[in-house]
Amino acid sequence: MLTIEAAQARILDAVKPSGEESVALADACGRFLAADISSPIELPPFDNSAMDGYAVRASDVAGASAERPAALRVIGRAPAGSVFAGELAAGDCVRLFTGSPLPRGADAVVMQEDCRAEADRVLVLDAVKPWENVRFAGEDVKRGALLAARGTRLGFGHISLLAATGVARVSVGRAPRAGILGTGDELREAGGPLAPGQIFESNRAGLALLARRAGAVPEIFPIVRDEPAAVRAALRAALDACDVVISSGGVSVGEHDFVKEAFTQLGGTVGFWQVAMKPGKPLVFGQCGGKFFFGLPGNPVSALVCFLVFVAPALARWQGATEPLPPLVPGELLEALENRGDRPHFLRVTQDARGGVRSAGTQASHVLNSLASANGLVRVPPRTALPPGERVGVMRWE
Repeated sequence: MLTIEAAQARILDAVKPSGEESVALADACGRFLAADISSPIELPPFDNSAMDGYAVRASDVAGASAERPAALRVIGRAPAGSVFAGELAAGDCVRLFTGSPLPRGADAVVMQEDCRAEADRVLVLDAVKPWENVRFAGEDVKRGALLAARGTRLGFGHISLLAATGVARVSVGRAPRAGILGTGDELREAGGPLAPGQIFESNRAGLALLARRAGAVPEIFPIVRDEPAAVRAALRAALDACDVVISSGGVSVGEHDFVKEAFTQLGGTVGFWQVAMKPGKPLVFGQCGGKFFFGLPGNPVSALVCFLVFVAPALARWQGATEPLPPLVPGELLEALENRGDRPHFLRVTQDARGGVRSAGTQASHVLNSLASANGLVRVPPRTALPPGERVGVMRWE
C-alpha cells in the first residue's frame, strides 16, 4: 500500500504536459501558461499625473501657502488620453486629470484641492516637492520584464496586468477532456422514481464540477451496471473519447467490483491500487494507450478526497502546471481534531473568514450532509489529536 506522497509522485511522473493552444486573454483565466510572457511596453507608458490638479514647476510654488498663495498662468489643459503640446515656462501651469501625460517643463502636480481657480490663473495654496504626485514611466513594469512564467495558472491579477500591456492572446496548456463514469446497480438518475434498495447517483455531477474547476472539459457518461461486459464497454467508450477517465465505484474487493479487471482487459496498465489514507484507500491509477485512468471509490466523500489529492494535480500537470499539488490555506483550529486510526485522515472542516477551522460534522465517508457544510479538508496524522489553537493547512475547494 503506497503512502499519499508516493502515489502523488507516481502520478506526476507519469503525466506530462500535452500540447498547447492559443486563446483570447478574456478566456484565459484559470488556464496554465505554456510560455513565459514578457512585457512589450512600459507601465505606465509615460510620466503622468497621479490625481486631478495642475502641472507645475515645483520651484514656482516652493513658498506657497494659504496666506501667501502662488499665482500661476493656466496655459492649457490635457484630459486623460490627450497630450499638451507646449512646454511650461516660469509661472505657467496646465490643468491635468488623473492619468494625464505630464507636460514638458513640469516636474510636479498640485492637487486641485490645494488650488483656487480665478479666470485664466490659479492660486496655489500649498507647496509641492519636485516629482510629487507624478507616476513615472516604467515604475510599475519595465519593457521586457517577465509578466508571468510558463506553468503559471492565470488569475484575475494576471489577466489585468497582461491586458494593460496590450497582450490580446496567450498560449496555454491544452485542456484535457475528462470522462466521468459512475458504476453500480443501485444507482439511478435524479428525477425518476426509486425502487427499494436504490439510490440517486450523485458523484458524477460533483466530479464534473471539480474537473471543470481544475481546467478540464468534463463529459458525463451514463450510469454503468455492475456487469463485466457493461463496465468494459463503458470504459472503452470513455477512453476512446477522452484524455482522462474518472470513474467512481467498483474498485474495492467485492464480488461486484469489476472496474480494475475491466481496465486491464482493455490493455490498461495499473500503476497502483491502494493508498494508505482515509477516506479513499481503494484507488486505481493506470494508463491505457496514452490515456490516463482514475478509479475512485464509490462513497461520495472518498471520491471527493481522492479527486482533490490525486486527480486535480494530474489535470494541472497535464496542462503544464509547475506547481500542481493543491495549495493549503493557513488556519487555526477552533476545536480539537482527532484521528484514532492508523492511516492519515482527511477530515471535512469549515474555515471561516478569519481563518478559524472547525469540524464540519460526522466524518463517515458516505455522509453528504457534513460535506455540504464543509469547504475544505485538514489532514490529520495517524493516532494524533490536534488541540484547539493548532495551526493547520486547509485544502480548500471553495
